[in-house]
Amino acid sequence: MSDTLQVPGDTVPQPGRVRVSDLRAALVSGWRDFRRAPSFGIFFGAVYAIAGLGLIWLGAGTFVWTIAICLGFPLFAPFAAVGLYEVSRRIEQGDALDWYQVLGVIHAEKDRQMPWIGAIILIYVLFWSFLSHMIFALFMGLSVMTNVSTSYEVFLTPNGLTMMSVQFLVGGVLAFVLFALTVVSMPLLLDREVDFVSAMIVSFQLVVRNLPVMLLWAGFVAITTILAMIPVFLGLIVVLPILGHATWHLYRQALVPVE
Repeated sequence: MSDTLQVPGDTVPQPGRVRVSDLRAALVSGWRDFRRAPSFGIFFGAVYAIAGLGLIWLGAGTFVWTIAICLGFPLFAPFAAVGLYEVSRRIEQGDALDWYQVLGVIHAEKDRQMPWIGAIILIYVLFWSFLSHMIFALFMGLSVMTNVSTSYEVFLTPNGLTMMSVQFLVGGVLAFVLFALTVVSMPLLLDREVDFVSAMIVSFQLVVRNLPVMLLWAGFVAITTILAMIPVFLGLIVVLPILGHATWHLYRQALVPVE
């Protein structure tokens, strides 16, 4: 791990104010970092795309489970973006962009606080998968004679439309809560030696303090990610690296260091 990381006992930064102009600046910086180190961005983006295809395969081609998996897939993104944060951090500090060092930092995170948030994200996704099954059973459980894997018209019935609306509503709320807990806590844990609970609290406080702007950012991230997933997840190869780099810069702009 690079010696530019903060030493143990770092103070926890405090949430600052975020403006729409800060979001634009973060995106511009994210695009600049992607152009500066495209091989890293394409590599990590390809990991996302391959993971997405794997999740679709696990969904066995079933329409309703595909919806649930696609809604849950972006929840993995914060943990997997550690490599992108590290690349942006190295560009910012003028450190060498070396594959061994970048991947070494990701590997080194196993001994720090990052795995705890990874575990929380995993539990969150498992809970969403269970809840999506329950919602499906609640609204579609009486359609026992319908093969929902091939008879898509069942989703155009009142029960089907209601079920999908509830899926999107509940999934959206859960995704936003996780977004609030992780939007800056992940890069904060990479940058400083703080505990994961404090990092998540600061992240949540930042979102609450800047709710309209952070809602805009969450909506932008969600829409661009979903659009990137449409062409067989291939759009993620470009979109997620830019968003990952931009998240690092948003973190740097949004939190106020405490000396």
